[in-house]
Amino acid sequence: MDVLAGDIGGTKTLLMLAKVEDGRLIPGEIRRYASADYPGLAPMVRTFLTDTGHGTPVAAAFALAGPVARRDDGQQARLTNLPWQLDSRQLARDLGLPRVTLVNDFEGIAHSLDDLPADSLHALQQGERDPDGVRLVVGAGTGLGVCIVCPGRPPRLIPTEAGHGELAPADARQSRLWAAVTRREGRCSREHLLSGRGIARIADFLISESPQGPGKALAEAMAQPDPAPELTRLALAGGDPLAAETLSLFCSLYGGQAGDLALGCLPFGGVYVAGGIAPRILPLLDAGGFVEAFRRKPPMTHLLERMPIQVVTDPRSGLLGAARLAASRIPRDRG
Repeated sequence: MDVLAGDIGGTKTLLMLAKVEDGRLIPGEIRRYASADYPGLAPMVRTFLTDTGHGTPVAAAFALAGPVARRDDGQQARLTNLPWQLDSRQLARDLGLPRVTLVNDFEGIAHSLDDLPADSLHALQQGERDPDGVRLVVGAGTGLGVCIVCPGRPPRLIPTEAGHGELAPADARQSRLWAAVTRREGRCSREHLLSGRGIARIADFLISESPQGPGKALAEAMAQPDPAPELTRLALAGGDPLAAETLSLFCSLYGGQAGDLALGCLPFGGVYVAGGIAPRILPLLDAGGFVEAFRRKPPMTHLLERMPIQVVTDPRSGLLGAARLAASRIPRDRG
């Protein structure tokens, strides 16, 4: 049987059909569509099914960036950067499907954990994995996503908005950074610093504290509408000391906040660092600042040292999770 999976963003949408055979998920062809080229999701899906020559799948699930409101008979969502209002019941009617499910994108990633190939996980800390333990998915990208995975058959997922919780500074410099962001934004949440825009905020703060100011390359990066990609490139290339310090501080903040989140649920099943930023800065994460800040929580350091930490590097993770979720919702008379 075929199930349909989608990973919906304001700029692009990825669609995939996957086969389900004896409970195994076999990913199929993935196609990318410009989201703004379509008035809604249903016309895009029809185009995809026509383009690929496939018939109607037995179930579908779509992961999207934004909160999903759950109702007794379905889900509703509105994307922040796309004028689409999605209703799972209406989509099912429009597409002629018995079931359509909508989930937050990080809940989608959490559903993918058991289907990710081994080479899609990059270890930062080996730890001592408990196969029956709680797992934590945390990831910085456009925002900061957090989802808790509780053991069970199937696992129970708890999506959260913990990225919008207050950021707790770990030292004097982080306290000054917190104060600078609070003056400008009215508060300093985790997402204010652990995101693409957060990287730019950290760089702006470090420039303000630097006696010599930014070099030419850094000044040009900060003048761009989105400085984060160029700041990251400069840091990885060693092309600017303040850019390198920006990403070093970002990694420490990331690890420290992930450690705080881990203390809230004790994920001895593993901490999974997802999102768009981590795979791009693996050498910086490997340098040790992330793990050091993650562990530096006395008197609980001994617990944090036991938790495996892995970076999810597979860009299909949201799609795989949506496909796994769709497979779990196949009507019983079809399963």
